[in-house]
Parts: sequence; C-alpha cells; structure tokens
Amino acid sequence: MSAFTAITSVAAYLDEDAVDTDIIFPARFLLLLNKAGLGKLAFHERRTRGSQEEPFILDRAPFDTAQILVAAKDFGTGSSREQAVWALADQGIRCIIAESFGEIFFANCFKNRMLPIVKSGTDLAMIRAAAGRAETMTVDLAAKTISLADGAVQTFEIEAHPRDMLLRGLDEIASILEDEPEMRQFEAQQRNAAPWLYLTPGQLEHFDDLERENALG
Repeated sequence: MSAFTAITSVAAYLDEDAVDTDIIFPARFLLLLNKAGLGKLAFHERRTRGSQEEPFILDRAPFDTAQILVAAKDFGTGSSREQAVWALADQGIRCIIAESFGEIFFANCFKNRMLPIVKSGTDLAMIRAAAGRAETMTVDLAAKTISLADGAVQTFEIEAHPRDMLLRGLDEIASILEDEPEMRQFEAQQRNAAPWLYLTPGQLEHFDDLERENALG
C-alpha cells in the first residue's frame, strides 16, 4: 500500500448535503466485490443524468482528474458499504474534505488509504471557493495543512494512529503484523505453559484418553 504524504490537485466540489453511500455507490452494484473498475460506478445516477452540455463534475475537465473531493454536511451517511470508498478510491480520490461524515464511512476511508478531513465555517468556504475556481491546492498530511493557491494555509486535526498508518502506507493487517515478533514470543511462552492448546484433533483425543485414565487412577 502506497504511503500518503502530500497531494497537490484541483478539487471537485459537490454542493449538496447528505450525500449518502447509496448515492456514492448504488445498492444494485453491491455484488461487485473486485475493487478494480468500481470508479466508473461512483455517483452512477448523477453521471447518467448528466448531459453533454453539463456532465457530472467528475466527468468534467479538469475535475475528472481530481484527487480531492470537497463536500458539505453528512457525507457518506447511510449504509455501511465499504464499496462506496472503494469506488471513490478507484476514481482517483485520495482526500475528502467535508463539514461532517458518516461515522462508518469516515473509518473506512482510513482503511483504504484515503484521508477524510473535517472543516467548517470560513475555512471550508475558502476551500469551496478555490475548488469552484478550479485552483490547485495541496493537502500535506505530514504537516497537517491545506495550502490554497492564494497563499492561505489552513491546519486540520487528525488522530495520531490513523495519521501514522497513512504516512507509512499501512492497512489494518499490516499494522497488526508489525507486532508479529511479540505475538510469536507470546505463542512460544503459551505453548510451554499450556501445550494442550496446540494439540491437533487426533492428539487432543489421545490427550483426553490419558486424562480419563489418570482420573480413574
């Protein structure tokens, strides 16, 4: 998994509250479990309703290459489907800036090397305006800053653990496996202290027979 340090990109702006996961990834596509290729299904209804004169924002240059998505309130609420994040990631989105997020969607972003940032008030208004002008902005996770084209620099908050995972390119499994030496040491100690926990079914049956014999004297 590639690390997230900083990205510079135009930002696609969705001026709509409560964009739920069914809007992002419709339920009828949930049987698709391969992450590759899901990007074309992101916001499927919005895209199919778009016209040649005014296509959906992610189908319109220069936003069709945007790595940053700017949203409003309650982005990613509704169903817990992780495919919503998969589709956005396959579309090329690496960072979402919104006033608020659905709780599960927010957590799923970190699992898929995507950075969700909560911004509000004047800061978010400035970001939305910059997105509307198709200006590039830089999101620097190491510095925890968002730098706009006019020179304005905003800071954002993120918890230490998910930030570290993104910076180092770790998913949940890779993060757990970092403790593998300690886990192997624990298993070795446990094997010595309680060897019956590591018996195969055949060995366990023989062990039970011995226990019964010992109990009978």
